[in-house]
Amino acid sequence: MDVFRVKGNGPLSGTIEVGGAKNAALPLLAACLLTKETVRLTRVPDLSDIRFMVEILRHVGAKIENPEPGTWEINAAQLSHIAPYELVRKMRASICLLGPLVARLRRAEVSIPGGCVIGPRPIDLHLKGLKKLHCDVRIEHGYVFIDAEDMRGSVVFLGGRNGSTVTGTANILMAATLAPGTTRIECAACEPEIVDLCKLLTKMGACIEGIGSPELVVQGVEELHGCEHPVIADRIEAGTFIAAAAITNGNVLVKGIAPNLLGAFLDKLEEAGVPIEPEADGLRVLPHNGKLRPVDCITLPYPGFPTDLQAQFCALMACTDGISIITERIYPNRFMHVPELQRMGADIAIEGPSAIVKGPCKFSGAPVMASDLRASAALILAAMAANDETWIQRIYHLDRGYEHFEHKLAALGAKIERLDDSEMPHELYQE
Repeated sequence: MDVFRVKGNGPLSGTIEVGGAKNAALPLLAACLLTKETVRLTRVPDLSDIRFMVEILRHVGAKIENPEPGTWEINAAQLSHIAPYELVRKMRASICLLGPLVARLRRAEVSIPGGCVIGPRPIDLHLKGLKKLHCDVRIEHGYVFIDAEDMRGSVVFLGGRNGSTVTGTANILMAATLAPGTTRIECAACEPEIVDLCKLLTKMGACIEGIGSPELVVQGVEELHGCEHPVIADRIEAGTFIAAAAITNGNVLVKGIAPNLLGAFLDKLEEAGVPIEPEADGLRVLPHNGKLRPVDCITLPYPGFPTDLQAQFCALMACTDGISIITERIYPNRFMHVPELQRMGADIAIEGPSAIVKGPCKFSGAPVMASDLRASAALILAAMAANDETWIQRIYHLDRGYEHFEHKLAALGAKIERLDDSEMPHELYQE
């Protein structure tokens, strides 16, 4: 198993290119099952989650080629309706197969994904939406069984306790493209990744109105066709690099990201005193020279502050003089990075859904354990700002969502290397 060794090395400097978005690529791959023709996706990131999804698509019958890095060609002329537990359990996003299988085959048998370390992520809204489309839905032995012989358009409301559901919106949207009649999806997720899915579906021949809004109207068509589509830029990766530049007081150009994709996050960084200037091909983070201010923020569905940047922002606020309050409204257990940041010297207290962050702290190197994807990134950011050496275990979480992360950071001057865990000093190793 691999570990990271990171040494604090002063400000980052240089240019970094943002890759394709994992959270967009996964439903896009699932959407390729909606047609018998070949769909060519470009700018697909090289991630473990992508490889898991490709494995699942192959299992249900798709023929897949990878002619060059970042490009996948998917042909689902032959298709099975069964997605078993041994594959689905590896990745929760595989639930996105429900919509395409129901649409193409009028039936599906998909294992319910397992639990998640950052909190409950039920699929009740997915199933509610399919029932509204007149599908017969039953759950037995850990599987969802869908009979969609009578599927047709309807009004579907997808609001939940924590707002709209992104993967639920993707599933109902994909199912609706081939459902007879008109489907009106109310309280639809507005995330850029859903917009990207709508763009692909439109290229494939779907009729969708209201793209980018909380109300999507879909006119069902008889069939969809193949096309080529590039994956949207990863706004979370971009935000992580921006936070990395800020926490090291660096000067970094983050290329390939549009400012509107990071509106709420950039607003909070501006409030905190991080100088960011738009350039023709991205965003430049300039040195703040220690003049950061504490801020309060609340994670919310898009266009609110992204929950996927909460951990990284928490690490940055720990270095800021004053008290910041970070409230998590999307995933209740998403503060598992806090104990590890505390090991590195952060003064953070959890009060209900909020983290009370008191700064400034000077991070010191320590052995730490990554608990999830974004927590991994937060620990690396803290390690780059630390005054000594940090060893980070369980970095396989990071490989789910960041493409060649250590190489990109090293190109900016970070001292970070991936090692086998046998090279980690035994006295630092955590079981």
